[in-house]
Amino acid sequence: MTPDTVLEIGQQALKVTALLAGPMLISVLIVGLLVGMFQTVTSIQEMTLSFIPKLIILALVLGMLGPWMLNIITDFTLELFESIPDLIG
Repeated sequence: MTPDTVLEIGQQALKVTALLAGPMLISVLIVGLLVGMFQTVTSIQEMTLSFIPKLIILALVLGMLGPWMLNIITDFTLELFESIPDLIG
């Protein structure tokens, strides 16, 4: 296994990680910004007011995109396992 191969596998792993984490992070970011603007306008500074909506949105996104995410990570893992003989020899 050459250093280039290791770098390529690492790059693929980072791409898969970004692909899986992106939708969840973006949705939580948008909700956090909206709740933050609401808190600023109404002068309500309750910490649970920002935490609970983010948690709910995260659960919804995970529930909706969970099968797709599982498919992505399973395909990547199977591809990696199938390439082990080529990487060793």
